Amino acid sequence: MIEHLSLPLMSLVVFGLTASSLSSQEIANVVAPVEPADVELIYKGEKKLRGLLITGGCCHNYLFQGLAITSGIEAYGNIEWEVVRDGGTGTSAEIELYDDPNWAKGFDVVVHNECFARTTNPEYIRRITEVHRSGVPSVVIHCAMHTYRDAEIDDWRQFLGVTSKRHDHNSEYAVRVTKPAHPAMKGFPANWVTPKDELYIVEKLWPTATTLATSVSEKDGKEHSVIWVNEFGATKDKPGVRVFGTTYGHSDDTFRDPVFIRLLASGVFWAAGVLEEAPAGAKAP
Repeated sequence: MIEHLSLPLMSLVVFGLTASSLSSQEIANVVAPVEPADVELIYKGEKKLRGLLITGGCCHNYLFQGLAITSGIEAYGNIEWEVVRDGGTGTSAEIELYDDPNWAKGFDVVVHNECFARTTNPEYIRRITEVHRSGVPSVVIHCAMHTYRDAEIDDWRQFLGVTSKRHDHNSEYAVRVTKPAHPAMKGFPANWVTPKDELYIVEKLWPTATTLATSVSEKDGKEHSVIWVNEFGATKDKPGVRVFGTTYGHSDDTFRDPVFIRLLASGVFWAAGVLEEAPAGAKAP
């Protein structure tokens, strides 16, 4: 029975897999993505949040990443996950989840970690963005920024808060914090260098978005947003829906890095509205 399995194997069941369906090497590649460590809770509330992780598509080890996200963030606060891993491993798909107009009902936060660059159907894309516009907060990771890249409409890009259509090579990029007082950046080191990862070229930061950290391209020396927040749908009369984003998250090593997992946890709990604002004038740790 599931309750008798260890936590990593329980996570495999969440992803629609069992230990018997995987080779020993596959199990080794997905079990315990992050080394266990003593962590300080980010979210200390008693209410259990419900998170929805949507993942799948091209070019990444989404089974491993999904386990790292769910088990890693659970260590930082009271949250449980439902995971939808769909769409195959190509660059174009329309997943069944979004056929339901209430696909995010009952969830406190949605994490998008999918990669479908060549999906362009405007009606399909708007079935996603309009649910978020209605009040569902989100965290967007790495190739979510290149998802629906070929679409003519800007709805997804407005939701993300950035426009990006290409990336630089894999390297170890220094990350410069620009908004250390933001609650999602609490505990983030002032001098973090990524494991080998891709730097996404951000062509546009939308007016509702605010950069929290940047990295510099090794090709042309230009600085690009790599961590940001967006107030999706904000107007002068009302705040928007919270979106937290990072363009990092290509490699397995990034998802093995406790700094990155803690960043995602902070982003999730900030987006869900359960983090207190940092005091004015707070400095980087």
